[in-house]
Amino acid sequence: MSFNKSRGGGLGGAGAGAGGDELVLRGSISKKWTFLLCLGSFCIGLLFTSRMWTMPEPKEIIRRSRLEVEKTNLVAGDCAPKSIDDAKDVPGEVPRTQDVIQTLDKTISNLEMELASAKASQESMLNGAPMSESTGKWKYFMVIGINTAFSSRKRRDSVRATWMPQGEKRRKMEEEKGIIIRFVIGHSATPGGILDRAIDAEDRKHEDFMRLDHVEGYLELAAKTKAYFVAAVSMWDAEYYIKVDDDVHVNIATLGNTLARHRSKPRAYVGCMKSGPVLAQKGVRYHEPEYWKFGEWGNKYFRHATGQLYAISKDLASYIALNQHVLHKYANEDVSLGSWFIGLDVEHVDDRRLCCGTPPDCEWKAQAANVCAASFDWSCSGICKSADRIKEVHQRCGESENAIWNAKF
Repeated sequence: MSFNKSRGGGLGGAGAGAGGDELVLRGSISKKWTFLLCLGSFCIGLLFTSRMWTMPEPKEIIRRSRLEVEKTNLVAGDCAPKSIDDAKDVPGEVPRTQDVIQTLDKTISNLEMELASAKASQESMLNGAPMSESTGKWKYFMVIGINTAFSSRKRRDSVRATWMPQGEKRRKMEEEKGIIIRFVIGHSATPGGILDRAIDAEDRKHEDFMRLDHVEGYLELAAKTKAYFVAAVSMWDAEYYIKVDDDVHVNIATLGNTLARHRSKPRAYVGCMKSGPVLAQKGVRYHEPEYWKFGEWGNKYFRHATGQLYAISKDLASYIALNQHVLHKYANEDVSLGSWFIGLDVEHVDDRRLCCGTPPDCEWKAQAANVCAASFDWSCSGICKSADRIKEVHQRCGESENAIWNAKF
């Protein structure tokens, strides 16, 4: 009896022990799964957050810190009270800034002139012209600048067909005679426009232009003349610099022989000297707005060369280049040039061979062995209808074709 009870109790204890082991096993399994589930969730969370949020690179941190510092300094600088001395210095800085700007402009202008001179020297070296010992540039006898305009294509072609040598003959004249001839023109009010492109195309064909940093316009002839002499001096070292209009006939050899007679004059101003009236009335041609500077009503200008053709020696051209910023411009170009030499020790040479009339005047003089250097009509301030008539003037008053090659300057 007691045996049965103890056995039964043993079995019941065994059953209870088995049930406890099963519960322990289930608890351990659930803990493992929970641990694995948490670990997996943690890993997935790390992966997700690593894609959504990245650490800034060191460069960005440095850049941000610099920007913050600059912002802080800017705010601090704006907020800082300005002293009375700083406020007083503000008006004084304006003229100083203007002086600096003017100095920079002059420096740039000088550098441009030197660059142009260097280019010209290189071209001259290739052409084989004689070199000047004083300047290191190639030495020429005279530079002839033919003043022209955008609308004067027919005039230019008529000059090319008559007294201005072309192609190899012109290059030979530069090398052997030291004579440079160029059409002188600036640019239009809209650089690069149709007018400028037309001149570019014409220059590519003939290679006989001298381009100026100047806006073309009838009222700007004095400024153009000044720009021409400044550029010519920087590009070529010559004894004489000549300005002539594109409606004037020129005998180059006669002009050269005329100027060669004045080599002993270091500051020679050669042309047909005149002294016309100062026109105070508005609306008339050649009106002078600054007429009051020349005295009473009805007074005349000082002596100056007529604008169709004149020549100045190297010293005078260099004087214009050096003082270009302070030389005053009057309404008329020839008056302006003459005014620049007032007060200087200048030799005014009045030579009427530089202003002969068209046939029969120049023809009679040529027959009398007094060949004219230049011919034009006073009534037209040039040859009337020059594009059509200059060929006739050249045939009747022009020097022989070999005159320039036989000339000795």
